[in-house]
Amino acid sequence: MLITTTNGVEGRKVVEYKGIVFGEVISGVDFIKDFAAGLSNFFGGRSKSYEGELIEAREGAIREMSNRAAQIGANAIIGVDVDYEVLGQGGNMLMVTASGTAVVIE
Repeated sequence: MLITTTNGVEGRKVVEYKGIVFGEVISGVDFIKDFAAGLSNFFGGRSKSYEGELIEAREGAIREMSNRAAQIGANAIIGVDVDYEVLGQGGNMLMVTASGTAVVIE
């Protein structure tokens, strides 16, 4: 599955538009990761625990979007956008959504 943020693929022709596809991941940040991130915030530096959570969530959302595109017969997704939100009462939930247009290219 070819996935791109552009509205087309150079040298390839879109022959069919299948529709918009989405992938969503909502993950909670546990106490240990939250504590470690607090230490990074206090002493300075990057929070590897939060970065890892963000990477996993983003890859999961893109993978889910790709699976949905394949189910409807697409071989590419163009115009991909990835959004991030913090949810939950204490801001302890991370939501990542990926969306794009599922297409067939030749």
